[in-house]
Amino acid sequence: MPNSLAGGQVPNPTLDAFDLVDRSLRNAGSEERGTDPWTFSPLKNTDQMKEVGMASRLRRVVSSFLKACGLLGSLYFFICSLDILSSAFQLLGSKMAGDIFKDNVVLSNPVSGLVIGVLVTVLVQSSSTSSSIVVSMVASKLLTVQVSVPIIMGVNVGTSITSTLVSMAQSGDRDEFQRAFSGSAVHGIFNWLTVLVLLPLESATAALERLSELALGAASLQPGQQAPDILKALTRPFTHLIIQLDSSVITSGVTSNTTNSSLIKHWCGFRGETPQGSSEGCGLFNSCTERNSSAYPEEDRLLCHHLFAGSKLTDLAVGFILLAGSLLVLCVCLVLIVKLLNSVLKGRIAQAVKTVINADFPFPFGWLSGYLAILVGAGLTFLLQSSSVFTAAIVPLMGVGVIDLERAYPLFLGSNIGTTTTALLAALASPADMLIFAVQVALIHFFFNLAGILLWYLVPVLRLPIPLAKRFGNLTAQYRWVAIVYLLFTFLLLPLAAFGLSLAGGVVLAAVGGPLVGLVLLIILVNVLQQHRPSWLPRCLQSWAWLPLWLHSLEPWDRLVTACCPCRACSNSHMSSKVAHCYENPQVIASQQL
Repeated sequence: MPNSLAGGQVPNPTLDAFDLVDRSLRNAGSEERGTDPWTFSPLKNTDQMKEVGMASRLRRVVSSFLKACGLLGSLYFFICSLDILSSAFQLLGSKMAGDIFKDNVVLSNPVSGLVIGVLVTVLVQSSSTSSSIVVSMVASKLLTVQVSVPIIMGVNVGTSITSTLVSMAQSGDRDEFQRAFSGSAVHGIFNWLTVLVLLPLESATAALERLSELALGAASLQPGQQAPDILKALTRPFTHLIIQLDSSVITSGVTSNTTNSSLIKHWCGFRGETPQGSSEGCGLFNSCTERNSSAYPEEDRLLCHHLFAGSKLTDLAVGFILLAGSLLVLCVCLVLIVKLLNSVLKGRIAQAVKTVINADFPFPFGWLSGYLAILVGAGLTFLLQSSSVFTAAIVPLMGVGVIDLERAYPLFLGSNIGTTTTALLAALASPADMLIFAVQVALIHFFFNLAGILLWYLVPVLRLPIPLAKRFGNLTAQYRWVAIVYLLFTFLLLPLAAFGLSLAGGVVLAAVGGPLVGLVLLIILVNVLQQHRPSWLPRCLQSWAWLPLWLHSLEPWDRLVTACCPCRACSNSHMSSKVAHCYENPQVIASQQL
């Protein structure tokens, strides 16, 4: 024992000592939780049903029935809270979204159009609303189809924020958070990688615009009827008791100067006609009849039946109230769903469900399983009429380990295709003067997602979002504050920075953004070579050890964040376990040069 340890004095362990026990702790933790965070711990004594009496069996049956009812009820209110959350964001950001879309000079820059599509979709939490704004502006000659293409790309990226927000509610358990956040990240990574490839290609060749024109020329369009909205039919009776919005106010605020109208629907009909509690009969890109108009005497108007009908509160105040309430209900329902799934899906049941969902076709047709999952995701999204609801429902299932990331990835891709087919059918229900523009925008959205599948799924080697999402999930499981940084950086700070540079002009954007993008790509390339081909690099680049610790490790940042936010969600329990291991085993410290 070195002299520094005499007298029972144990010095503070260093980071080198922590690194020594990192591998052993990781192995010990994997033995406790299973060798893979995607696997279940087996249920002990799974044959208890054979050994208990009739009363115990009856209690088990009743308990299972109540759990199933609780799961369905929690799922219903979870979906309703997503709908109300979308309404809250529309109340808070619709006016800002309209003002952003009015600046045609900014929209002419492809990067600005992409960023605006992301920001507006994040603000209104609805890709359908963002798409309807774009279609209205194209039909009103305020935008050209060429300018609208980057905006549609941004809309596709912005819609992935919902699943990321849902995954944050599972941050209490490390393994569940690792799986859930990986699932939400794989969707966003796919969208961003597709944009990085297709945005320069579209700016140079206008490939998507020309492809949509060819598809329109080969088809004879006839106005059709609105696609069935099964999910809305189930949730509308509850959500319309809370709030009803007139979405046509958003599009009219963009295409005209009438921006002072309230988005809250106060009047749902007139005497002598059936009250309209919803926007039935209005297509996705239709401008429904304005019910808040004062063209009729007040005594002839029928007040809507929801909490805020006739209220004197402003749209901003109602939006904040709905935002707080919907987030509270969403988190409670999500916690209940996860707890009930963990209670129901155990042992043999969990293994059976996971085997069925993640099963592959027998050899040599195993490669068809992923494409079948794409079709299933597209079909379910078409039935639900909402990609956000579908992806938000998949994330908790990934958290409890029912669905693997490799199977969830094609489901997310199918969801992207499903939401475009929904928009395409809704576009066919548009008025005759908007039909061509609505269908062309919907086709551009469809071809964008189809090109993404061809790029990042068709060739197995190029399925880069899966390993990137897994590594990102491992990182966020160890440092949970990274998830918040990712959320703010990806959907707010990075778009705002690109938007600010684009306002200064294309030259400034290229001069500042070009070197930054090149530096990031160079760092990624060096990291890949350090892991796989270090001999190809110069000696100074074979390791980042020569850099300051805060430039190549998150440990200093983690200590700073933990000191500023000493809560469980921000703390690094992995680091704490290494500290405890060092203090409980002084021989680890004794082996170091102190």
